[in-house]
Amino acid sequence: MTGAIDILCNLFTEDCIQKNWYGPPEFQYLIKWWHMEDRVKGIEVDTFVSMMDEAGVSKVLIPAVRMMAEQKNRMIWDITEEEVNSVVQQYPDRFVGIAGFNPYTRLEGVRQVEKAVKEWGFRGVYIHTYGFGIPLNHRLYYPLYAKCAELGVPVSMQVGHSAERMPSELGRPMALDDIAIDFPELKIVGAHTGWPWTEEMIALAWKHENVFLGIDAHAPQYLEQTLVNFIKTRGKRKVLWGTNFPAVVHKDAVSYIRGQMGLKDDVAQLILHDNAARVYGLD
Repeated sequence: MTGAIDILCNLFTEDCIQKNWYGPPEFQYLIKWWHMEDRVKGIEVDTFVSMMDEAGVSKVLIPAVRMMAEQKNRMIWDITEEEVNSVVQQYPDRFVGIAGFNPYTRLEGVRQVEKAVKEWGFRGVYIHTYGFGIPLNHRLYYPLYAKCAELGVPVSMQVGHSAERMPSELGRPMALDDIAIDFPELKIVGAHTGWPWTEEMIALAWKHENVFLGIDAHAPQYLEQTLVNFIKTRGKRKVLWGTNFPAVVHKDAVSYIRGQMGLKDDVAQLILHDNAARVYGLD
């Protein structure tokens, strides 16, 4: 049995947790509202790898998240590729870097993505569009999509509602339809399930060969039944597991998917490992 691959694990070091979770008022609010005080704590890199071992996780993908506050026109999170790479290089066989993107940096941001992929071995890009005030199929993203198609790396993007106080409509999964049609060579991962428009996300993952559905940020026991049915049947090769750590705890999630979700062993292995390995080109 091959260890699980987490397609979206936020940077967990003490300085990053303090700056990004306890600094912005938007995230102070979320920690209290979701009672996450016990989970949102900085973790030493060696300790985190030990936690991965205990949970049966072989790799985690760590994104350089760029997130803007929609109402105040300031960056909430502005994690750099350098910050991510400094952690990845400590355990390059366990951590995988994912670049971030601010659409208003235009070609400068595209060049930064290319550098991260070519020089540091990053395996994809992650987009959080809500605070930027534009949908995922906006023209400002198209140079990025073209470059990622050229580089052969996937783009993952949060779809569905925004837990932060930002307009959720900008994350409607149906925007991915345009992207998949315009960039058939680009692998697209709709992260965070697309809830409450989960059926839209399911439909797009089934329609397009190059579209996949990420179940990160949601504890597996709370997934919608339509999504669970999709996983068990025709969607078993289209769904990728993740945590959006610290939103979901690795050990609990892996244990539930392997033992309590009602999946056949081969399907659980596809969701937890094989699909992500195929999409992101991982060993």
